[in-house]
Amino acid sequence: MFRAVLDRINGRLLSGLCIAAAVLGIAGCNQNPYLAGPATYPPPTSSFGPTVSQQGVNPNDSRMAELNRRVQLLDDNNRQLHTQLAQSEQQAQVYREELNLVRKQLADTNQRLETASIAAREAENKVRGFQASTQMRGGASIQPNTNLSRLASQLNLGGLPVQQDGDRIRIAIPSDQLFAPGTAQLIQQSAQVLDPVAAQLRSLFPRQRIGIEGYTDNVPATAGGSAASHQLASAQASAVLDMLTRRAGMPLGQFFIVAQGANRPLQPNASAAGRAANRRIELVIYPETF
Repeated sequence: MFRAVLDRINGRLLSGLCIAAAVLGIAGCNQNPYLAGPATYPPPTSSFGPTVSQQGVNPNDSRMAELNRRVQLLDDNNRQLHTQLAQSEQQAQVYREELNLVRKQLADTNQRLETASIAAREAENKVRGFQASTQMRGGASIQPNTNLSRLASQLNLGGLPVQQDGDRIRIAIPSDQLFAPGTAQLIQQSAQVLDPVAAQLRSLFPRQRIGIEGYTDNVPATAGGSAASHQLASAQASAVLDMLTRRAGMPLGQFFIVAQGANRPLQPNASAAGRAANRRIELVIYPETF
């Protein structure tokens, strides 16, 4: 478009110059497409005698030189305009390439944003699923608590105390009914105590986690002091675990042991009866499953 305008301007300027040259009687513009044809004019005459041209001096020479100078200026301007147009086209090409690069970068950014958005939605869905699962597990931990209370009421353990402890159920078995005094050696009558307990645990709580906690009184089992009490409690809890898994066939993964030693006494250790009550094995039934 710029070139077409420039060509029209140049054509009109050249046409005007040629017309001026024709008026002055100068040849050489017959090929100008903007003129209809060559123009002829009668030579100037004067009643006062020979003209300046007739005397050998042509007054149009200076005008022709001026016209040539203007044509040269027009050619120079034309070249400058073409140069500027070429530079503008080169700059426009640079801008087009930069624009294409920006568009590509924008497309890549949009793609990364879309990928990040998808990842964020997936992460959010995972979090929601985790929260829902946690809430379900939380609800299940509350509901099994109610179920544990209901199931605990069905336990018939021949007088062994059953106690609700928050969301857990505790079954206390006196150690004197299971072990020889001050040892982890099971006595013969221990099977008569543990077999019915194991049978009801298998029936009512087949999937619940069960902790086996060993307790002693405050009388040191040996000269080792409290450390020996914990060792004795751990050994007695391990013996009960072995009894429930090997003899009763309960899953080993259902149980874990805790050595409490002389911690959490049920009664003061000042009397023999109090110390006997504190020596015990507690089976703690948890709402969690394995």
